[in-house]
Amino acid sequence: MTSHQTAAPAGPDAALAQSAVVETAQGRVRGYVFRGINVFRGLPYGAPTSGENRFRPPQPPAPWSGVRAALDYGETAPQWAGPLSEGGTPGNRPTIGEDCLRLNVWTPAVDGAKRPVMVWLHGGGFEAGSGSSMLYDGVNLCRRGDVVAVSINHRLGLFGHCSLADIAGDDFAGSANAGFLDVVAALEWVRDNIAAFGGDPGNVTIYGQSGGGRKVSIAMASPAAQGLFHRGIVQSGSHLRLLTQEQAADLTEHLLRHFELGPGDARRLQTLPMGELLKGNRAVAKATGRRFSPTIDHTVFDSHPWDPEAPALSAAIPMIVGTCRTELSNQVGNADPTTLDLDDAGLAQRLESYVPKEDVADLVETFRRSSPGVGPSELFFNITTARGYWRDSVLQTEAKAAQGGAPVYSYRLMWRTPVEGGRRITPHSLDLPFVFDNVSKGVTMVGPATEETAALARAMSESWLSFARTGDPNNAAIPAWVPYDLERRTVMLFDVDPRAEEDPHRDERLAMERYPTQQLGGTLHRRTP
Repeated sequence: MTSHQTAAPAGPDAALAQSAVVETAQGRVRGYVFRGINVFRGLPYGAPTSGENRFRPPQPPAPWSGVRAALDYGETAPQWAGPLSEGGTPGNRPTIGEDCLRLNVWTPAVDGAKRPVMVWLHGGGFEAGSGSSMLYDGVNLCRRGDVVAVSINHRLGLFGHCSLADIAGDDFAGSANAGFLDVVAALEWVRDNIAAFGGDPGNVTIYGQSGGGRKVSIAMASPAAQGLFHRGIVQSGSHLRLLTQEQAADLTEHLLRHFELGPGDARRLQTLPMGELLKGNRAVAKATGRRFSPTIDHTVFDSHPWDPEAPALSAAIPMIVGTCRTELSNQVGNADPTTLDLDDAGLAQRLESYVPKEDVADLVETFRRSSPGVGPSELFFNITTARGYWRDSVLQTEAKAAQGGAPVYSYRLMWRTPVEGGRRITPHSLDLPFVFDNVSKGVTMVGPATEETAALARAMSESWLSFARTGDPNNAAIPAWVPYDLERRTVMLFDVDPRAEEDPHRDERLAMERYPTQQLGGTLHRRTP
């Protein structure tokens, strides 16, 4: 057993008051109070994942004696350092390491009030990101909505999704989905402990954006996760299909070859330095065009989660599913800035990488008619987003609606950011500052605070909070929002002002019906972490 003493919050939090002590299943913890919200950082929900625990399902955390100081974010999962891994706050940046099964809790009060619980799953695909990002800070959400907010870190990339069971033995069963089993373990921690933080374990919403939305998507189809959450929100991350066992085995074979190991030496991967494994992860992705990610391993998942239909075991769980209007003006715009300044010839040429050449002229005409007056670059991002993120979002929403169980609500973020002269339009991740009511932390994304950003933050955060309370997102900040069905196809268009429309962008939707999900073959169109 390990002893942890309380200490005053470090760095910018040094003058903050201490929270009350909370008793968890592993031991007592104390955080701090900021703007009336109790904050607990870096709580362990699993043991370190290095050494013998590497590639294995999460193991329980060790208990401790005394009172553990929950003042600093825990380690961020192994990944290449970059904007998605940094998170934290100035002067309190999390380090990257394998003691990463940590979570953070924000609560208005440590009492028995049984508040709705909102568990955030971070973005970054299945190989990057951190639940400790400043954008995900839960203080404003708790102040606005009287909820308990939770964010988590979990294993990523090959650390979380390397398929070893067939070659390394039964104790590696589930290794292809270890990162998702971490999410399940975090939800089990919430079930067992959140009441002590003022939350209701019987009213848990999981929500996430991009890779986080993908984790919500697959949780809906996971027997292990059922009963641990009661509502789901998928933001720009509809994940319909998993890697097959054959695809996962191919990734493992490439990894072993990279390290000059045979199948019988697979356990040696547990002894390699973290940095060398990260290099191997990158080499395998480059060689195969695929990434280590959740897999049909017949241990954790037996089938694709949303293809060909919605998962029956979560039919009673309501959902919100949606996207931003021009998702790829973020990723593709960053990778190739010339796409932000296309002419008509460049538009047609670039589209051939996303859709069949013979479809280009028809799609351009359809989308130009749907959005008259927009330029070639905006048309490019409208079409490529529709082919990828939006097509998968529509497929998931249609499948949930066709199931006839709990309702699904559909949205699109339409507000145009003024940043960079407006050329990014409505990019991937633009929803984050509004959902968390953290506009001041997202100035580089949404610009300085204005009446518009305040109104949109109110509309989106209040909708998410209402959904967390009751499974219905309706509230005073938006017009009536009815569930999606296959006749009216009502979508909430978040803008200033929000509006609900029946089958908006109908011609665009019909034009995309010729295509299946982008996830066939185990890859995603132009996805970056």
